[in-house]
Amino acid sequence: MEQISVINMITVPDGMDEIAIQIRDEYASYFSKQDGFLSSTFYKSIHREPDNSMKYINTVVWASYAHFEKVVNAGFDNPEGENADGKKVLGKGFPEPIKISPGQYIIIGETGPS
Repeated sequence: MEQISVINMITVPDGMDEIAIQIRDEYASYFSKQDGFLSSTFYKSIHREPDNSMKYINTVVWASYAHFEKVVNAGFDNPEGENADGKKVLGKGFPEPIKISPGQYIIIGETGPS
């Protein structure tokens, strides 16, 4: 089984940064207690967008796609994206007008120091 990285780009309107960070931290805490969770990293852009919004990137690495699916489970099957624990997953846990662009990725190449 290969690892899967869930990578979400989050666009946060001006004035909603603290809400977005708080929600992300709550989800990171929840995910970190789940079987197969390996890590989570949160990035913030160093510049604001022309509309004064801020972009963030959140990554969550799972031991396998099966581990990810187990945590997300029912979230695939309902419009709210709620899993069996009642958590909104698949990028649906943030309030409007925060925008999420979720995706799941596998590593196909890596480069380190030579």
